[in-house]
Amino acid sequence: MGIAFVSRLRRPLGLLLAPAMLAACSGGLMPPDDIDGGGVSAIQPVEVISRVPAGEVGDTGGDAAYVSSEPAGRAAMAAPARQQKRLPMIDSDEAMGISEPVQASSGVLTVPEGGVNMDEGLGVGRVEGLAEAQANEIAEGSASQVVVGGIGTDTPQQVGQPIPMSEGGAELGAAESGGYLRVPDKAATRRRQAVEGDEVAFLPRLNNPMQVPETMGGMPASERACRQRLVKLGVKFRDVPRISRGRSCGIDWPVELSGLSGGIQIKPAAQVNCQITEAFARWVKQELVPSTRTRYLSGVSAIHQMSSYSCRTMNSQKGAAMSEHAKGNAIDVGKIVLKTGKTIVIEKKGFFAFREKGLLKSVRGDSCKYFSTVLGPGSDRFHKDHFHFDLRARRSGYRHCSL
Repeated sequence: MGIAFVSRLRRPLGLLLAPAMLAACSGGLMPPDDIDGGGVSAIQPVEVISRVPAGEVGDTGGDAAYVSSEPAGRAAMAAPARQQKRLPMIDSDEAMGISEPVQASSGVLTVPEGGVNMDEGLGVGRVEGLAEAQANEIAEGSASQVVVGGIGTDTPQQVGQPIPMSEGGAELGAAESGGYLRVPDKAATRRRQAVEGDEVAFLPRLNNPMQVPETMGGMPASERACRQRLVKLGVKFRDVPRISRGRSCGIDWPVELSGLSGGIQIKPAAQVNCQITEAFARWVKQELVPSTRTRYLSGVSAIHQMSSYSCRTMNSQKGAAMSEHAKGNAIDVGKIVLKTGKTIVIEKKGFFAFREKGLLKSVRGDSCKYFSTVLGPGSDRFHKDHFHFDLRARRSGYRHCSL
């Protein structure tokens, strides 16, 4: 009876003792709310436990000794951690290598009075800019360029002392009265360059007939070829602008003949077409010069022409047909000068002028091979004092040479 009572009492007693034992064993597992004075969430790592120099608590062991201000038990638990090297906080002054604390900026960027010299920071010497150099020159009155004041007004004027006029100044134009600047004269500049021998490169211009294609109104191929032959013959000539005076007078592609091979001068220069120029040059070179050398042992120095282009009728007679001179297709010769200085005038010679009469006769006979018309002294009263040469085109191909 008694044993049965004891067994029934053991079960409720065990149930009461179990919670009590659990409460007694787990009493130190829950940390108090005031740990470190900040609650459970304020637990600090052991690395930041404050340490006090030993000398401050009466220990004379030196500056390297420290004594923890924590209780003895907690200091003993943190001893292994203290033996490790303390790591600096990220983004701290110690981690950034800053020995002194940086003062907080006020947020305003201060620029030095003289500006920031980046060249000095890079170890480069100071470089004077173009604008600064020009400004200094103007301030000192030694500007190398024209300085003009009053731009935008009706009276712009040069500022400062006049600039010494060099070659460049001549092109700009000298300052005239009142300090005004004049526009440079391009024609005067080109003439100066021609006199001084300056070599100037120019792009081909479209108004040069030799550079314009024939399809665009340029010089025909036949005219180009004719000029190439003139160059080979040693003719001195230049192209001149087109001559046009109605339907009856004019030269489409005229040249100005000034000299022939051998240094022969044409006085004055004759304006004719290229075809009569070529025929005349060949006749002088192949016939006239050899004839003078045979008879006078001298070459020709100059040929004086009496008429080249002239807008008139034949022999200047009213009602007559237009002359070949009106097309630049004829040339008249009035005098031939030899290199010895002797002058042969084209006129009827006396009985004893054998050499001159022989020369004039050879001129008439030989020139008919180069020209379609040859007239001279004895032909008519209009040609008593000169030779007339032209390239008149006749349908039958007839050549009129008055011998």
